[in-house]
Amino acid sequence: MKVLVAGGAGFIGSNLIDALLQEGHRVVCIDNYFIGKTSNLVHLKNNLDFTLYEQDICNLDALSDIFEKENFDFVFHLAANSDIQASAANPLVEYKNTYTTTFNLLECMRRHEVKKLFFASTSAVYGEKNGINLSEETTPLSPISYYGAAKLGSEALISAFSYMNHLSSLVFRFPNVIGPRLTHGVIFDFINKLKNNPGELVILGNGEQTKPYMHVSDLINGILSFKGKISEGVSLYNIGVESQTNVKRIADIVCDGMGLSPVHYSFTGGIGGWRGDVPLFAYNLDKIHNAGWYASMSSDEAVMRTVREVLDCKP
Repeated sequence: MKVLVAGGAGFIGSNLIDALLQEGHRVVCIDNYFIGKTSNLVHLKNNLDFTLYEQDICNLDALSDIFEKENFDFVFHLAANSDIQASAANPLVEYKNTYTTTFNLLECMRRHEVKKLFFASTSAVYGEKNGINLSEETTPLSPISYYGAAKLGSEALISAFSYMNHLSSLVFRFPNVIGPRLTHGVIFDFINKLKNNPGELVILGNGEQTKPYMHVSDLINGILSFKGKISEGVSLYNIGVESQTNVKRIADIVCDGMGLSPVHYSFTGGIGGWRGDVPLFAYNLDKIHNAGWYASMSSDEAVMRTVREVLDCKP
């Protein structure tokens, strides 16, 4: 089938494109490189089953022209500003890159009668729930970051468009996803800080922030496993791992991977790393487990593998 990967030059999107091409699909990518990188797609420049449009999805007319030309069977929507810290100073970043991209893609699906959607949502829609196990039925949904709010608004749009236009929509609420081609996040930041100052690491918060970290290969496996099983309406799943890793443990893994010892840790203090950060987070994964899907790696295993992959990556 012919599929669109919106935001395909990003960390997760580019990994998804590789997997879809391996399955034999024709893949079209749209990206304006707000967060995505050209280097993530350079290996595909001679692939006849891959087409790239360097286009802002917020331009509805231009996006509609692409839909008209390409005649998609499936839309994978990963276009968003996923760097929560970056948007904290400018909420318009989320309105444009996370919320408006969703509306425009859904509107183009309506106009051009594309019926299948995958949407990358997030644990941030739940807000700060003090570490309780979050199920798909957990309420109220009270995001504390602009990113979480824009994703929750996007879920509402998907619900309405799915009902009004008979769409089959698969929504995964992601945990912290890590792996090759990272562009930001705690592992990325720690490695860059330690390259600049191998003797000291400044850690935001108190180091006890604890969350599940999922390797991108497990996430992609989950998306591919469910994409052919969705029915009309919205199918919503938490996806992730049952274990968690705290920031201090990540620092230890990064230092060990870089062969650095001793390293002085300097904590900025407070229970969260920044305003909008959710310091404790755990998923209830019963729904996706009951559907037969499990991650292959624990949170710590995902962190250790990612550290090796990032360190082995040649700039």
